Amino acid sequence: MQKLSRALVVPIVLALIAGIFPSSSARAADTAAPAQNSPPPGVDIAKTLSTVTGVAISPLLGVGAVGCYQYMKAKSPEEKAKLPWFANPLFWLPALLLVAACAAKDCAGIVLPPGLKKPIDALETVEHKISGLVATGAFVPIMVNIIHEANSTAGQPAASLSSLGLAVIDWHNIFYNVLVTPVAMVAFFIVFLASNALNIVILLSPFGALDAGLKAARTALIGTVAVTAWTNPWVGVAWALLIILFSYLIAGWSFRLSHFGLVFIWDYFTGRKHRFQPDGTSNAMFLSRKINKVPARTYGKLQRAANGDLILDYRPWLVLPRRTLIMPAGSYEAGRGLFYSEILRVEGDYAKTMILLPPRYLGHEEAVAKIYQFAGVRDVGMRAAWSWFKSLFGASRTAAART
Repeated sequence: MQKLSRALVVPIVLALIAGIFPSSSARAADTAAPAQNSPPPGVDIAKTLSTVTGVAISPLLGVGAVGCYQYMKAKSPEEKAKLPWFANPLFWLPALLLVAACAAKDCAGIVLPPGLKKPIDALETVEHKISGLVATGAFVPIMVNIIHEANSTAGQPAASLSSLGLAVIDWHNIFYNVLVTPVAMVAFFIVFLASNALNIVILLSPFGALDAGLKAARTALIGTVAVTAWTNPWVGVAWALLIILFSYLIAGWSFRLSHFGLVFIWDYFTGRKHRFQPDGTSNAMFLSRKINKVPARTYGKLQRAANGDLILDYRPWLVLPRRTLIMPAGSYEAGRGLFYSEILRVEGDYAKTMILLPPRYLGHEEAVAKIYQFAGVRDVGMRAAWSWFKSLFGASRTAAART
């Protein structure tokens, strides 16, 4: 992440220079237009960062709201015909209705049991991820260009030198298009990662009231971005930069949690456990806790080395060069859970969760224990609690029983 931050410094600085110091064509346009209509230099960059930050927090709501605003602002049929795809009522109206339906579901979910609400939350999480990825490539570049055009001409026709037939390179526009658009896309994606991680937290939370509170806080955060940007673009961009900075600092955590949630949702909704068989040597799993500086929810493949060590092979960010983590030595068991299973390191009567198995492994705990030569299988989590409850009535299996 440090290399990424250094790589972004130069384009951000150049982008700010491009926005603050207009080119000759921009100065010509300012001369032709009334002075009171000309926005301050760099205001388009400030508005761009505020807009993409607000939309990234909740992509469907943000894109739908921006599209509705653009549609309402267009006065003539000709202006409406030139609007981008997200300003078409066929998009923004269903989008905002879907957002309203999700809000109604969250309000009702306070009194509903999690079993009735969580499947819909899972679908909303999938929608959030898809809409965010689409908006990164299909919304942000268009919005950057719209804001730039609106502010560079102050609503007036641009009198650039190139329009007068002179062969002049408009460096201002070149710098803006080449530098600001990629920076805006990166900023959008970083904030979107943090927002998507919040969606995963909501999905995993068993409390409807907490879900509603987190979503209300997210909506309020969008409101603060919009209000500060509307009141003063410089206050708005300062607040947006704080949000971007915070999202950047937790980007690794957000990415791992987002991938963890996506894998679990996919396994549940596709019933993958019925088609899955563990591999005889290497299987994909999630680290449950930080071990030797490798963070929790790192995704990798677990193997048993020839010398007996348990090894997790993984790639940071799923694409960087492969690394290897040697798991702590000890006695291991497979944990049979109700919603997902685990791999435990047992020390006497104490068992510590080391690895989380995606839902595809449910029912395959015996095979996992055999592949990795574990000491056995035990019930964990809610399944262990149920086993303990049954033992009160004379059932043979106890919470710590092994098979």
